[in-house]
This record gives sequence, structure tokens and C-alpha cells, in this order.
Amino acid sequence: MTALLAIFATSFAVALSGAMMPGPLFTVTVSESSRRGPAAGPLLIVGHGILELGLVVALVLGVGPLLKKTPVFISTALLGSTVLLWMAYGMLRSLPRLTLAVQPRREAGRNLVVAGILLSLANPYWTIWWVSIGLGYITQSLALGLMGVAAFFIGHILADFAWYTAVSTAMWKGKRFMSDRAYRGLIAACALFLIFFAGIFGYAGLQKLGVFG
Repeated sequence: MTALLAIFATSFAVALSGAMMPGPLFTVTVSESSRRGPAAGPLLIVGHGILELGLVVALVLGVGPLLKKTPVFISTALLGSTVLLWMAYGMLRSLPRLTLAVQPRREAGRNLVVAGILLSLANPYWTIWWVSIGLGYITQSLALGLMGVAAFFIGHILADFAWYTAVSTAMWKGKRFMSDRAYRGLIAACALFLIFFAGIFGYAGLQKLGVFG
């Protein structure tokens, strides 16, 4: 039991430090929370967690070496760059009609879950983390059987839920001090950050492809 608690605690700590680093998922959480409420972050993490659970199962079954191959990185980076640019375009296009008074649409929850999956897939460095640090954790956890892997995954995903729930709640409570104009500025800034991340991922993919020597 002590070993399982140690795996859980260290997994939580490592995942929390990673979750607090800015990235596409964090950017979209900030942009959506002021309009859709505190549930935005957790819903995004539901999608993120579904994908991560599938990846953990795949790594346990031994697909780690496949994910380390250069073509996988290139395809993930270029496709991810495209997805982020598409999301940024949608944000910028919606700016003129954005208002904090808009009520969440009925399908908003489903969209955010899907967005959580897409944003995770769009980040090639997410895959790198899992086939390096994540795979190392899983290998150690397997010494305690499936219970060890479960302790690792639960600690990891709870850290994500804790951080993104805190971010969503803070943004939602802060909306009372925000005008529609300020909100549009926030969304525009988030869109620009997505374009920035898209550029980083696209450049990394093209560099691996040999375009930049």
C-alpha cells in the first residue's frame, strides 16, 4: 500500500508541474472559462484524460517504440499545427459577435470534450512526454501490477483536473470585472498564442522532415 501511495503522490506532483506550464490546452481553457463557466476546464480534461487512458493502455501493450519513430513525430507536429491554426481562425472570426452574455449552448459540453482530445493530439511534445517520462513511470508501476499503473494514472489525471478546475473557476469569477471589449481582447490574445504554438509545432515537424536542413 505504501508503494502505491508513493506512485500516486509522485505522479500527481510531476503531472501538476507539467499542467501548470502554458500550452494550447491551457490557452483554450482560459478562453472558454469566462463564457462557459468553471466546468470548461474539467470538460477539456475529460477529453484529455480519455486520450491519455488510451495511450497508457497502448504503452502497457508495448507500442512505445512505435511512437518514438520520426514519422510519427512529423505527422503529429504538422497535423497538430493545422488543428491549432484552425482553432485560432475560429476564435478570430467570432470576435465581432462575442459577448459574455451568451449562454452556453446545449452541445457545449460535448464540444469541449472533443476539443480536449484534439488539443492533446495537436501537441507532439505531449507524445514525447508519454514515450519518455510516462513510459518510465508505467514501467516502474508495472512492478506492482495493474494496481500500480492505476495508481499512476489516477494521480496523473487528478493533477490535471485540480489545476484546470482552479483555472476555470478563477476565470469565471473574474468575468464580473471584465467588459465585452476586454473579453474580445482576451480571446484575440488566446488565438495569437495558438498561432504561436502552431508555428512552433509546424517548424519542429518541418525541421525533422529536413526542410530547414
